[in-house]
Amino acid sequence: MRYIRNFCIIAHIDHGKSTLADRLLELTRTLGERDMENQVLDDMDLEKEKGITIKSHAIQMEHVYKGEKYRLNLIDTPGHVDFSYEVSRSIASCEGALLVVDATQGVQAQTISNLYLAIDHNLEIIPVLNKIDMEAAQIDVVSDQICDLIGCDPEDIFKVSARTGEGVAPLLDAIVEKIPAPSGDPSAPLQALIFDSVFNPFRGVIAYFKVKNGSVRKGDKVKFFNTGMEYEADETGVLKLSLSPKEQIDCGDVGYIISGIKSATEVKVGDTVTHVENPCQEAISGFEEVKPMVFAGMYPVDASKFEELRTVLEKFQLNDASFIYEPESSLALGSGFRCGFLGLLHLEIVQERLFREFAMDVITTVPNVSYKVYTTQGEVLDVHNPSGMPAPTLIDHIEEPYIRAQIISKSDFFGPIMKLCLDRRGTLTSQHFITSDRVELNYDMPLSEIVFGFYDNLKTISKGYASFDYHITGYRPARLVRLDILLNGEPADALSTLIHEDNAYDFGRKMCVKLKDLIPRQQFDIPIQAAIGAKIIARETVKQVRKDVTAKCYGGDITRKRKLLEKQKEGKKRMRQIGTVQVPQSAFMAVLKLD
Repeated sequence: MRYIRNFCIIAHIDHGKSTLADRLLELTRTLGERDMENQVLDDMDLEKEKGITIKSHAIQMEHVYKGEKYRLNLIDTPGHVDFSYEVSRSIASCEGALLVVDATQGVQAQTISNLYLAIDHNLEIIPVLNKIDMEAAQIDVVSDQICDLIGCDPEDIFKVSARTGEGVAPLLDAIVEKIPAPSGDPSAPLQALIFDSVFNPFRGVIAYFKVKNGSVRKGDKVKFFNTGMEYEADETGVLKLSLSPKEQIDCGDVGYIISGIKSATEVKVGDTVTHVENPCQEAISGFEEVKPMVFAGMYPVDASKFEELRTVLEKFQLNDASFIYEPESSLALGSGFRCGFLGLLHLEIVQERLFREFAMDVITTVPNVSYKVYTTQGEVLDVHNPSGMPAPTLIDHIEEPYIRAQIISKSDFFGPIMKLCLDRRGTLTSQHFITSDRVELNYDMPLSEIVFGFYDNLKTISKGYASFDYHITGYRPARLVRLDILLNGEPADALSTLIHEDNAYDFGRKMCVKLKDLIPRQQFDIPIQAAIGAKIIARETVKQVRKDVTAKCYGGDITRKRKLLEKQKEGKKRMRQIGTVQVPQSAFMAVLKLD
């Protein structure tokens, strides 16, 4: 065990985590030159296109230090706030972390958030200053920021350039020297934490785990502690760029297990693996449950594909443990699922991955957050969907989730950022200047206000400099109303939303204007109305497509024309009574981008 080191790389988005991982893999010769490429651990097409890490990636390296060979298990983590659950799972299975800070941007909000996560798990922190080769690098200024943040000396900070490889070799030695070896009892009953899993259509579920106590061999009878299911370990091994089979995984090491599990529901990330004959007494603790922040409905485009969508979501959940779903039905869209996400980027990525990896095209409804509704009978209801709201006469009061938002920016953008947060019902709780030109603002805000376009607006007004992080602080009473959109007098329940009273008129007006452009014209007028209860607060009309029925009248009395027009009018009236309005998928997506 003393020759094993488990560590992860944590940082804000785009500070060079994946590039640093590339250099570590090169130096340890884990990959041949043919396999090497930029951001080699980001193996999803979507990750390469967007330039962000979406999933944590584990890989084992070997490094010779003072004549001894060490096994280094590295986990590269995402930086975006929407994928923070991936980071928390990686941190739970490590003893140390490389805290990477960009020398051109300095300490950002997610840097601080991930650092606190690592400190809570008692990880050994190695500070790394990256991008020192850039012209805009402020090495001394950012070094001082890191020293203030974690209380280290400037000499303790490793100054590297992940792009050129400068300064990375001493970092490898420091990982061996500073990060402690895993602690555990090799002779105790097997206790291993599952920190990730993937679904392989040929081999079933592949679970990645870290052995805390004991060891596991190929052919052992194992069981999952929380689900109680028993299996035989068909194959065990370690994680190189691809799976590398090995007869035994020892105490403190990281590996994978394939046991022919075909049902996705039998594996839970965070579960404990143990032996059937000599089981451990308790599960490994310290693994937090996922708390989805944003909810949206997902429906198959073709109603007959409902069961297919269920199977796809089961398999997808294995690969993304922060995604949750439950069945629901909608008047407009039929049967589908209510899905929970960690944020809007997460929602977008899930939708894109379902299409690319499973060829599943889905309709997504307007996202909203979860509210607590207190009824006059003294009940407390968790409402994720506007259609689940009780009648207004039965509601005593509604509480909405609040967050503590932390924004770090250049002080030049102090005013516009404050205005943005105040417009979103934010309350300033504290502010302090980290340096003469960098300010940290802390706001209490409703979670529902950051769901729509807050992050995009923040990046726009700060010219990309501001960084943003948040965590839930609890629920507070709010004056909320249910805003319905009526199309041709019928409520389109997929477009309903719960919104603050003060914002209802503006939002309803914008929705009507947007839908007017998106809904195709029919043979009859389509009124688009925004309503709160029975009160209509905004209206637009999609004009009908008309045929010129009087074109054939080239003379004669006006009554001939009027007769034809009246006949057309009757037909339109009848058509409107039986006509239905189809809402295109672009309308649902456009609602998310109301500016």
